[in-house]
This record gives sequence, structure tokens and C-alpha cells, in this order.
Amino acid sequence: CHVCQGSGVIVRPRRLEVKIPPGVSDGSRVRVAGEGPRPSGRGGGARGDLYLVISVRPHERFSRRGDDLHTEVNVALLDAVLGGEVAVSTLKGKAMLKIPPLTQNGRVFRLTGLGMPHLGGGAKGDLYAKVEVILPADLSPEERELFEKLKAMRKVGPKA
Repeated sequence: CHVCQGSGVIVRPRRLEVKIPPGVSDGSRVRVAGEGPRPSGRGGGARGDLYLVISVRPHERFSRRGDDLHTEVNVALLDAVLGGEVAVSTLKGKAMLKIPPLTQNGRVFRLTGLGMPHLGGGAKGDLYAKVEVILPADLSPEERELFEKLKAMRKVGPKA
């Protein structure tokens, strides 16, 4: 016929709903049984399997390495110096992270089990939160005076 041009196969687009298992990574293949093409020729036969190649979009907040996730967490200067708690975004919401006193900028904390699920179920990867110490955008006159006193106490200044 003019539609199949003698191949015996008519290609029609159709929509399938496919459940993608948690934990798949970029480039993974997912098999959908019985949804592939029929064998060509007369007599046909059962449909083959359809294989989908997964392409995972980058997340705005997390980067992924295996089953582990990496993110950055803003920590106020005073919390970094004196200690405190900050909320860290996770895949399921928020988790509280204790910041010990004198935490340095760039320090990485591991939150166990808050990463991606392992493909096939079971355990999860970890979430690594890198500290970004945030300096105040402005200071009141009183705050500036306190920092000046602290600077004088610690004798911090340019090195010759």
C-alpha cells in the first residue's frame, strides 16, 4: 500500500506511560517489555522490547556523583565563628545541620543517607554540604566598633 510502501509496517506515534525507577543515572537504559516494534514481514509476531536511554536534567541545587549529592549551604559569619544550626535542602525537604564553632569556609559536612537512592532499592547515597560563609552586607556603627575592637585584640593586620 502507499502508506507502508510495501513494508507491511505502519509507524504511528503513541504515548506510553513508563515508570522510571529511582536512582537511575544519565545514560541508563530502561527496558519496557512488549512495547518495541513488531517483526517486519508477513505474519508479524509478538512485539519486541523498547529500550529507553535516560537523560537526567541537571538539578538547580544539587550535583550528583554516583549516588551521592553535593550542595552548598550558606552560613552566617557569626554562626561560622560561634557555632549554630542551619537548614540544608535535601531531596525530601530540609535537614538541620549543626555548625561547630570556628567552622572554616569551604568545609564539607556529610549527611548520611540523604543522597540518591541506590538503583534497585535499599540504601541511599550521602549528601555533602559545602559551607559558604556569608559576610554581612553592611554593619551598624556599633557592629563596626565591635569588629574594630576584636581586630585590635587579635592584632590582625597586613603583614610586612
